[in-house]
Amino acid sequence: MWMGRTGAPCRLLPRMYGPWSGVHQRFRWWANAGIWQMIFNTLAVDADTEWLMIDATIIRAHQHAAGAKEGSRLRP
Repeated sequence: MWMGRTGAPCRLLPRMYGPWSGVHQRFRWWANAGIWQMIFNTLAVDADTEWLMIDATIIRAHQHAAGAKEGSRLRP
């Protein structure tokens, strides 16, 4: 969730979360085991949690991911 909120790459994960490779591996295990799907399904079933959602529209892409130019270049 931290990486999605900040838009930072995996390798910049704060040390308090543990090694970035271990966090990434655990995320993949959960995805392959269907744990994320189970969490989303559980939240969707309970009518009292209709106001809960995860919105990915706030995730920012790095400037190089958008095909931005490298800056203004003056022609001689």
